[in-house]
Amino acid sequence: MALKNNIEFKGTKDGLIIHFNEACEYEKLKEQLIEKIENARSFFKGARIAGIEGKSLSSNEESEIIDLINNRYGMIMVEKPITLSKKEEVFMGLDEGITRFIKSTVRSGIKIEFKGNLVIMGDVNPGAEVVAYGNIVVMGTLRGTAHAGANGNNKAFVSAIKLVPTQLRIGKFIARAPDNGCNDPKYPEKAFIKDDMIQIEPYITKSR
Repeated sequence: MALKNNIEFKGTKDGLIIHFNEACEYEKLKEQLIEKIENARSFFKGARIAGIEGKSLSSNEESEIIDLINNRYGMIMVEKPITLSKKEEVFMGLDEGITRFIKSTVRSGIKIEFKGNLVIMGDVNPGAEVVAYGNIVVMGTLRGTAHAGANGNNKAFVSAIKLVPTQLRIGKFIARAPDNGCNDPKYPEKAFIKDDMIQIEPYITKSR
């Protein structure tokens, strides 16, 4: 089957849509996607990708493609925004609820939103934003903006190996980085609501 029939790029007002042929195997699609981008690398650098359609991908396959276009080729994956509805029930699955894993660093200009808990297995760079109905856990440095409990759960938390966000929100509460920029934590931290304000404490398990 010809390359152009397996992968197509469609232009939209929000960016490019990558269309994968449903009949083609994933590994061949990935190989051909790399080849197609390599052949026009200057064109695709910095391009906004509004979505992936056609073939149904597993979460691991989708994460691999997003990591490829973000980190290898400098393209920007534009996440579809979630709509916060007043009629929608507050997300309560903080302990056992649905969770999404992002297996890459979230680069500047990217906004990721999810109606559950978010685990970022990388950094959140300045200029990036992560929004979750539940908790947000960053297995790296959080330097961008994070909003946990986005549809009203003030019991949500944000934690990171290095917690230095530009802006931090939990439920309706907001905190910003100090103007002097001197915050440089040496250990993992957790942000949560206490006494109607965002507080940050070391995220260290007490020995028993």
